[in-house]
Amino acid sequence: MLDIKYIRDNQEKVQKAIVDKRLKVDLVELLAVDKERTNLLGEVEQLRALKNDLNDMIKNASDQEERQEIIVKGKEIKEKLDVKEGQLRSVGERFLVLMAQMPTVPADDVPVGGEDANEQVGIWGEKPVFSFSPKTHIELGKELDILDLERGAKVSGYRGYYLKNDGAVLVMAIMMYAMHKMVQKGFLPMIPPTLVKEFSLFGSGYFKGLSYDVQEDEIYQVTTSEKEVDGSVSGDRKFLVGTAEPSLLAYYSGETLDESQLPMKMCGYSQCYRSEIGSYGKDTKGMYRVHEFMKIEQVVLAKADLSEAEELHRGMLEISKEMHQELGLHYRQLAIATADSGVGKYRQYDLEAWAPGMDRWCETGSASNFLDWQSRRLGVKYKTADGKKKYVYMMNNTALPSPRIFIAILENFQQEDGSVKIPDVLVPFMPGQKTVISKVMKEEVA
Repeated sequence: MLDIKYIRDNQEKVQKAIVDKRLKVDLVELLAVDKERTNLLGEVEQLRALKNDLNDMIKNASDQEERQEIIVKGKEIKEKLDVKEGQLRSVGERFLVLMAQMPTVPADDVPVGGEDANEQVGIWGEKPVFSFSPKTHIELGKELDILDLERGAKVSGYRGYYLKNDGAVLVMAIMMYAMHKMVQKGFLPMIPPTLVKEFSLFGSGYFKGLSYDVQEDEIYQVTTSEKEVDGSVSGDRKFLVGTAEPSLLAYYSGETLDESQLPMKMCGYSQCYRSEIGSYGKDTKGMYRVHEFMKIEQVVLAKADLSEAEELHRGMLEISKEMHQELGLHYRQLAIATADSGVGKYRQYDLEAWAPGMDRWCETGSASNFLDWQSRRLGVKYKTADGKKKYVYMMNNTALPSPRIFIAILENFQQEDGSVKIPDVLVPFMPGQKTVISKVMKEEVA
């Protein structure tokens, strides 16, 4: 969420951001509502002060007649105040709805446009060359008996899957490798809650509006009620996170940190749940787009210093690039265009690994800099050395996601005999330091 003062003072920039991000929010309406809200607030404060003055006058009235006159006048003031407070509440609600949709003004060098305007700004490695026709991860998973999509759909429904045998082990090795790397890089490791209250998802920007919209938000709501410690039924709505980001960002919600604590670097391992309602009909086969998966996420809280935040953002991305390189995956880096990035993002980069079996690039990570857009929603501030309070800048980036790195490894490291070579950096995390996933012969199973 932006600062309303910033919006008032930078109307042209904010309007351009609305246009460039292709948003359906009316800045003119917001400014009109803001003016009405400000005027009403002044009237309400004036009436409240007058009401308090009348209360004092009643106490000091010289006789009953004077007291009665003041009481009548007080009733009139109260009636006016009730009306104005009602108007203020109504206007205030509309103000918040509009404010929640206001975008961060993106960096000047962010490409303008939709998905087709995304720019490739880096590439590493080369596409692997095979002496045979490469198979997809779907074919390899079935032949190696490490992925079962049919029974996954039977038990879980559309986009369900089972990882099994060396497939399950390989994915856990990817997660352990990524967590180990993040700790080496100075990130605090956490396993955060995946069942969270509504405020953390609004605060991190995972709701398109002020609250959950089942038609718009790719979030699962948990409808089962739960009890508080005193036995009463909880009034909080609960949701499953699509990434560890909301849980990590909300860790310090409503708190004021000390400047000496920044930058604060955290990484979280979590199961991730996504309804994918906006992706109906896309990537319907295989593991590329699924409802649940595992991921290691990076989050950084920083001082309100743009140059420092940009450097930290690039540093987070470099860690993911380093892991792609150590895994031996050919990948590219994209600068995401204005209309393809989120409302609150100042800048976004994506990494995409090459999947030869699918013959396409697969998104394997996204690094975003939100500046103070998220921290204003979550109420996370810090106190400077001279005692001033400022909102922190918040950044996040995928360290490694389980399904798409799994896809990339299977398809890039498949061998002619149908086996898959395990990248060297993952071998230490495999039981018995296994180096190859091979077909299991029936006599081996017997």
